[in-house]
Order: sequence, then C-alpha cells, then structure tokens
Amino acid sequence: MAGVLKSVSKKSKLNLSKTKFAIVVAEWNDDITEPLFQGAHQALLALGAKKSNIIRKNVPGSFELPLAAQWMAERKDTDAVICLGCVIQGDTPHFDYVCQGVTYGIMKVNLKYGKPVAFGVVTTLNKKQALERAGGKLGNKGEEAALTVVKMLEIK
Repeated sequence: MAGVLKSVSKKSKLNLSKTKFAIVVAEWNDDITEPLFQGAHQALLALGAKKSNIIRKNVPGSFELPLAAQWMAERKDTDAVICLGCVIQGDTPHFDYVCQGVTYGIMKVNLKYGKPVAFGVVTTLNKKQALERAGGKLGNKGEEAALTVVKMLEIK
C-alpha cells in the first residue's frame, strides 16, 4: 500500500493497545470508501492499536458522517473517531452543499467533545482523482486520517 506509514515511525509515542477508535464509513462510493477504511484500519494496527478496540459503523453517505461521529464521540469508551467518505463533483451545486455541511459538522464534533475526529473525506472533481487518493499514486487518505487522530491523541 502506498502511503505515509513508510515515512513515519510505525509506533506511536502512546501505548495504543487500550485506545478505542471508531471508524465511520460512508457507503456511497464504496469503491473508494472501502479502500479508505482498509488504509485507516491497517494504519491503526501498525501503530499498535488492537483489532478488538477498533469499531466500524457504516452510514448511507458522507452527509451522515457528522451525526454518526457525534454518536461515537459521545461514547465514554471511544477515544477518537475517523470519518471516511467520498464526494465527487457532479453537474449541480449539490457537491458544494454536501462538502460544506460535512466539513462544518465534523469540525463541530471535534470541538464539542474534545476528542480527535479526523476528516478523511475525499472531495474530488472526478472518480480518477478519488481512486488516486484511496490507495493510488497519491496515497491513502484513510491512512492519513488514522495518523491524524493518533497525532492528536499524542498532543493531548
């Protein structure tokens, strides 16, 4: 897998064996979101997380990510949340509204719960660009989202 794990230590400064992660995955564009999930999941395991401490929740589309992230962040047994989705621009302004809502919603969950909530949502002009960011030549944004929450936990 091409990705950022090659360029960073595969161990966190934290002992992640007891850290609980939630990964919320949009089902829409699942040919993109599934490789994003695989990248995030594998990155967490490589950094020392236990498979049993990683839970996955699916939502219909990217617009539903903020609410599911909030539900996961509300849980006392969740330390960090990773949101994975894909929005590809079409011929209408729908793309702009979805991207704006998802971005704002995920940011609000970060601030409301004081837990890392990563934005692993690929927003592209076309499918080719999305595939390049889901394990293609530009890496895997799911993997990067996993690294983001771990780095944020280290800061805290």
